[in-house]
Amino acid sequence: MSRRILLINGPNLNLLGKREPHIYGTTLLGDIETQAQLQANSLNITLETFQSNHEGAIVDRIQQAAGWGPNSNAATSDMGKVSAIIINPGGLTHSSVIVRDALLGVDIPFVEIHVSNVHAREPWRNHSYFSDKAVAVICGLGVYGYTAAIEFAARHLKLKGQEAKL
Repeated sequence: MSRRILLINGPNLNLLGKREPHIYGTTLLGDIETQAQLQANSLNITLETFQSNHEGAIVDRIQQAAGWGPNSNAATSDMGKVSAIIINPGGLTHSSVIVRDALLGVDIPFVEIHVSNVHAREPWRNHSYFSDKAVAVICGLGVYGYTAAIEFAARHLKLKGQEAKL
């Protein structure tokens, strides 16, 4: 299995750069993904990106990352497996037991990321269904958080010498 990272962006993150720029900045999701691809290439990592506004689609993609779920093929399931997941769950952070269960079910280490500092915002944003199971949590670094997450996953994967463990 090659070193592969799946970057998942949840609901409304397709509006990055347009929605509430005073909170999330002006960088578009496409620009974040382009920069992430360049960074991954320089680290000799395959990066796959995925964004959906639909909880079930995110669950399906997480299962596919393990070679399971809808549209998986037993003959090629190892080809789809990833070493780590970086996920910005957006608003699902505070509400989705379903996505949490999917992440725990596939047993792929994951990094939780947020563009804003969720702890400095409304009190209801302080709770995450993911943080207690994430290998790392990055928040409040703006879009640089994506760079930090990829760097962390790449270094940790390389240090361990094992693709499947962070």
